[in-house]
Amino acid sequence: MNREDFQQLSELRLGEAKALLDAGYPNGAYYLAGYAVECALKACIAKRTREYDFPEKESQGYYTHDLQKLVGSARLNLDLDQARQGEPALDANWTIVVNWSEGSRYARKTDQEATDLIRAIEEKPEGILPWIMQRW
Repeated sequence: MNREDFQQLSELRLGEAKALLDAGYPNGAYYLAGYAVECALKACIAKRTREYDFPEKESQGYYTHDLQKLVGSARLNLDLDQARQGEPALDANWTIVVNWSEGSRYARKTDQEATDLIRAIEEKPEGILPWIMQRW
């Protein structure tokens, strides 16, 4: 997979999450929304690699679902910390988003929890995805 693949998947997963929420499936909506952020961060990682391809599976830290670790692998820690200090809304949104994990597939989520996560991801200009998109 390459950078463009991850960019497209990010947008696709967010759209799927919104469709699931609209259809009354907050559990699936929450789960897929987090993958939108994961894919966006992996696009940032791919941007730094040879011909924008995602690194080989043996690469340390790249094959994880942990959003905080992916921020580090994308070398965005400092940028994100600085942005969060200057933008309270971005900070609040990251606090919501970073709590997502692939383990959420087993959790029951309310409509409000799914709505809050999707809003924190896509809100403009303080959402996490618009922030990441400026760097992918």
